Amino acid sequence: MLKYIKRLSPVRSIALGFLATIFIGSILLILPWSVKEGVTLKYIDALYTATSAVCVTGLVCVDAGDTFTPLGQFFLVVLIQIGGLGVTSIGAGLIILMRKKIDIRGRHLIKEASNLDSGKGTIKFVKSVFLLTITIELIGALLSFIVFVQDYPPLKALWISIFHSIAAFNNSGFDILGNFQSLIPYQTNILLNLVTCALIFLGGIGFLVIKEVIHKKFNWKKFSMHTCVVLSVSLVLIVVGTVLLKLTENITWLGAFFQSVSTRTAGFSTYSIGEFSNAGLLVIIILMFIGASPGSTGGGIKTSTFFVLLQGIKSAATNKSEKAFHYSIPSESFRKASVIILVGLTIVFTGSYLLLVMEPNIRFIDAFFEMTSAFGTVGLTTGITPALCTGSKILSIFMMYIGRLGPLTVISLWYFTKGDRAEYPYGNIAIG
Repeated sequence: MLKYIKRLSPVRSIALGFLATIFIGSILLILPWSVKEGVTLKYIDALYTATSAVCVTGLVCVDAGDTFTPLGQFFLVVLIQIGGLGVTSIGAGLIILMRKKIDIRGRHLIKEASNLDSGKGTIKFVKSVFLLTITIELIGALLSFIVFVQDYPPLKALWISIFHSIAAFNNSGFDILGNFQSLIPYQTNILLNLVTCALIFLGGIGFLVIKEVIHKKFNWKKFSMHTCVVLSVSLVLIVVGTVLLKLTENITWLGAFFQSVSTRTAGFSTYSIGEFSNAGLLVIIILMFIGASPGSTGGGIKTSTFFVLLQGIKSAATNKSEKAFHYSIPSESFRKASVIILVGLTIVFTGSYLLLVMEPNIRFIDAFFEMTSAFGTVGLTTGITPALCTGSKILSIFMMYIGRLGPLTVISLWYFTKGDRAEYPYGNIAIG
């Protein structure tokens, strides 16, 4: 068994690592000490919750605050942290803490999991990721505590603040406030809204971008193309999302801004999503599908993929080369982006179809919203999640798992051959 695991490709090792963490987490969550007295938790619901936590989604069929004891909530937040940082990074961090060396295969796993260009400096990168994570989450917890301590006893407020900060930074929409209310009671609290948005944004742009911004002292001219793309697309999506949601829904500008930030990956809400108009739900679906950025704690097709697709379309329409921020975009990038988006759409539409087959009473917009949320590891719902049948929950589990790994990773899991041995002449095919 050990020899088989060692022969696995990095992609399959990462996939199995997430899978193992999900099953271990489901067992921990269903323990008698994890569930509140008088509450019955089915294994499928424990598995669903564990998957949602490890895949940093936030979709829930049982409320975390009403169902789990402090121990169960601790297990849940650990799963969220593991899911956000990645199984590989957590494993590497533990090895470093034990002062043991990480072999070449381990370094390669870290490189693949973290979207690094090379295997050099992987140990230094892991250390910086942990330091950044702890620092940002502590600051977030302290600022959140200022708000929560006004409504809860100090110790409980502290725990809620820590849980909330970890969930927000890891772009997971879990909360322990109870009654499936998310952050609706705090929809007018400016401090908590802004702190949560900051945590979500930092977690969503990725550790590589955060490190570069700090290292190059916020000097835009010195940023790499990747950082410029991630920051510019993220900010544009936030602004556009805010304006569109304000135009379609009867919410405040603060609420529109918060939902625009949270919608892309986090899944927190300050308004009932089920009461949004179809136009508003469509805006949210598009933002959820695009998602966060590569190397971040969020899901979706990623901001850079969306940017490359737009540049490729522009290039095809104007017959000019693909350029951005004084850099040329590699020709292979457009092909890769097209594949990711096509596969992503296929997964979402297939999931929506299967959900509608199993849940014939659900509206199409609700099913499409639910599957996009699961695929984008967002966690928002129009309210149908708790009432889903077992088959639908299993479908959603698969969608969250696929969304966390990413479309290309899922495809590469089934790739066995090393390439074509024969070459063929190019043929002509009409396009458009």
